[in-house]
Amino acid sequence: MIRALRSAIFLVFGFSSGVLFAAVSILFFWTSQAFLWGFVVNYCRLTLWAGRFFCGMDYRVEGLEHLPESASVIMIKHSSALETYGHVPFFPRTSWVIKRAILWIPVFGWALALVFRPIAIDRKAGSRAVKQVIEQGKAKLGAGIWVTVFPEGTRVQPGQTRKYGISGAALAKEAGVLIVPVAHNAGDLWRRRELVKRPGLVRFCIGPPIDPSTQSAKETNLLVQAWIEGKMREISSAYQACETVK
Repeated sequence: MIRALRSAIFLVFGFSSGVLFAAVSILFFWTSQAFLWGFVVNYCRLTLWAGRFFCGMDYRVEGLEHLPESASVIMIKHSSALETYGHVPFFPRTSWVIKRAILWIPVFGWALALVFRPIAIDRKAGSRAVKQVIEQGKAKLGAGIWVTVFPEGTRVQPGQTRKYGISGAALAKEAGVLIVPVAHNAGDLWRRRELVKRPGLVRFCIGPPIDPSTQSAKETNLLVQAWIEGKMREISSAYQACETVK
């Protein structure tokens, strides 16, 4: 009962502070991108603190030494809402690849468009969406802005995976940049469509960069998926439980 109450307070806090930060970001549309990015980083840090304070969801980042000096493509596991904001403070300024409908959300979507300048795609567009990611992603990478891709396209249940989309690997190959794979066990503590959050440690694990220049985009994609899913089996209790059942 207490855990459910604390989880509810955390969600209310996160939602209300998110709307407030989004509204203020829109009001300050005339400021520099650096200012707006710093503003959203502070919101992400605040929300990480709130998760720890209200729900006991602590976090640790491992592998920061693997981050390349130049703009790269981030490919990160997608199993909860926590990683969407949780990884932001630890990476350089980034632009997300997201579904277009998110930008239609009042206030929040407008602020997301303003601050992240995302690559908004129609997931049903197939190869046209991949071409859009490559075209817009190359421009962003050329300007020194990293590109974040959630290759599974949507949140998946802890312990599960689905086919990784090719756009991140294709973009990295076309742009001649590295891919930074990121695994985490946030889904163990914050499960999809569950109110109650579990206490524990979220490990954000940044892997060694993967060079896409020596193989096809499809082969690179498989390398990325192999590293992320292999790390998930190491750090995620949900993955370990699934392995035990098998």
